[in-house]
Amino acid sequence: MVETIEIADLSIAVTRKAVKNVHLSVHPPEGRVTLVAPTDTRIEVARAYAITRLGWIRKQQERFRDQVRESPRRFVTRESHHLWGRRHLLKIEEHEGRQGVTVGHRTIHLRVRPGSDTSKRAEIIHRWHLRLLHQALPPIIEKWEPRLSVTVERYFLQRMKTKWGSCNAVQRTIRLNTELVKKPRDLLEYVVVHEMIHILEPTHSPRFFELLTKNYPNWAEARLELNELPVPAM
Repeated sequence: MVETIEIADLSIAVTRKAVKNVHLSVHPPEGRVTLVAPTDTRIEVARAYAITRLGWIRKQQERFRDQVRESPRRFVTRESHHLWGRRHLLKIEEHEGRQGVTVGHRTIHLRVRPGSDTSKRAEIIHRWHLRLLHQALPPIIEKWEPRLSVTVERYFLQRMKTKWGSCNAVQRTIRLNTELVKKPRDLLEYVVVHEMIHILEPTHSPRFFELLTKNYPNWAEARLELNELPVPAM
């Protein structure tokens, strides 16, 4: 059951789980706040802990508010689009043949039928993004499975507003944000490793960060870079 703590203008969702420590998180892009506490934690104790962290919460929320956001994409010629961390200019090519996408030197060529609207162009780009991620992800997972001594039974791709990835440790599956195709490839790898380690340790416990530091020592720099890059328009 989820309870809510109200502190000034903050609403903090509190969940009790079989964990050893309290975990407070501020989630992009809106700055939503959650707190996970051990099962026997009284709500008054959780509230007192949250009050001691108010300064940190405000700082994180401010950082998310200041984060650069993409303007809504219109899918027109010379519009900027990012692919694997590099800026490309979109070029629309209208013809009656097969629709699709090719990449040139700093250009993305989108072939569409005459009269195609924004939603149709967005759909074609999204399908292309999915293909690129399906090509990129299996080698990364295969690389890290023996290193971490885990097996990913399946991965899923999904548009996400508030997180880059998630993990179901019981089913040994990971879910990844399709926006990662716009970020540098090493940041995609960081998110994959992060979620794979959650199969070993489902929560952000000290053990989780020990495993992350051991296997991906520059994780803090990768997380900072990822969270400072432009995020999708809301």
